[in-house]
Amino acid sequence: MSWTLGPDDIAGLARGAAVLGTGGGGDPYIGSLLARQALNQHGPVTVVDLDDVPDDALVLTVAMMGAPTVMVEKLPSLDEVVAPVLALGASLGRPVTHIACAEVGGVNSTIPVAAAAALGLPLIDGDGMGRAFPELQMVLPTLYDVTASPLAFSDEKGNVGVLNTVDNHWTERIARVACVEMGCSIMIAGFPMDGATARAALVGGTLRHSVEIGVGIEEARTSKTDPVARTVGVLGGRELFAGKVADVERATTTGFARGRARVDGTGSSLELSFQNEHLIARIDGTVVVTTPDLIIVLDHESGEPITTEGLRYGQRVRVIAAPSDPRWHGAAALAMVGPGYFGYDVDAHRFDGTVSTGAEAAA
Repeated sequence: MSWTLGPDDIAGLARGAAVLGTGGGGDPYIGSLLARQALNQHGPVTVVDLDDVPDDALVLTVAMMGAPTVMVEKLPSLDEVVAPVLALGASLGRPVTHIACAEVGGVNSTIPVAAAAALGLPLIDGDGMGRAFPELQMVLPTLYDVTASPLAFSDEKGNVGVLNTVDNHWTERIARVACVEMGCSIMIAGFPMDGATARAALVGGTLRHSVEIGVGIEEARTSKTDPVARTVGVLGGRELFAGKVADVERATTTGFARGRARVDGTGSSLELSFQNEHLIARIDGTVVVTTPDLIIVLDHESGEPITTEGLRYGQRVRVIAAPSDPRWHGAAALAMVGPGYFGYDVDAHRFDGTVSTGAEAAA
C-alpha cells in the first residue's frame, strides 16, 4: 500500500525519526524546514511500501554526510540535495525510479523527502538501518553486498562529484576526506540497488513508524499523559535513567561530533559516549546498553528527543533503550557497528541488559 506525505506530516515524522536517530542524524528542525519547503513548492510525496517496489526499480539512498553540529550553521538548499541524485543517475545511465533513506534519524529522514518531492519520485517506506549510525558503510545493504559506489556528493558551493571505490569502507574513507574539505557537511546519493535487493536489505516501515512515534509524543502531551512512557511502549524498550545533565564534552573532529555526557540522578550517574549517535551507556561505571541497540535521550517532561549537539548542562532528561533490527546482532554486523569497532573494549549489551552472542544471521 502507498500513502501520501504532505507538509502537515513532517513534524511527526521528524520528531519520531529523531527518537530513532539515537542522538544523531542532525537537527530534526532543520530537516523539517527543508522538507516543508520542497513539499510546498512541488507537492506531496507518494510513500510506497517495500513490497510494492518493482524488481527492475533503480533505488538510491539520499542523506547528509558529516557532523550534525556543523549543519546547524551550514543550511543545505534544495539544489544541493537534488544535485547528487541527478549526477548519479547520469553516471549510471538509467533514470532513478525511487528514493530511500540511508538512515531514519534527524535530517536523514526528511532530506530524502525533499529530494523525492523536488524530483517527483516516490519515496520508499524504509531505510538502511532502522536507526542512525555515524559512518557511511554502516547500513544493512553492506551485509547484502550492495556497494555504496558509485556515490555522488555535493556541497553548498556547487561542487558535485561521483566517486567509484573498491568497497564500502573505502567509500567512507575517501568521501569523509572530501566531506571535511567541503565544510564537514555534504549531501550524498548512493547504494544503487534494484527493487528485489531493496526488499531484502532495507528495514521496512520505518517512516510510518517514525510518524507513529512522533504523533504519539504530541498526543501524550495533549492528553496530559507521560510522553516518555508512551515512547517506551511504542518502541518496546525500557527506561534506563532519569536525572540532570551535569557535564558535556563535545568536539567536531574528522567529520564527526564526538564526546561524552554525564547525567546525575539521586545517588547515581549515567555516562553516555557518542560519535554523532549514542554508542555506550554506563550507570555508575557499569555498561548497561551499547550499540547496535538504541540509546535515546528525551526531555524529562515533554518527551522531545534531544540530539547529541543539543545536549546542554542543566537539562532534565530521561534516557531510554530500545531494540535494533535483529540483523544488527549478527557476527558480521557487530564487527561493523558493535562497540569494538568504535574502540570500546566491551561486549555488545542489548537494551534488556543481556549480552549479544552474534548468532543472528544477516538474511
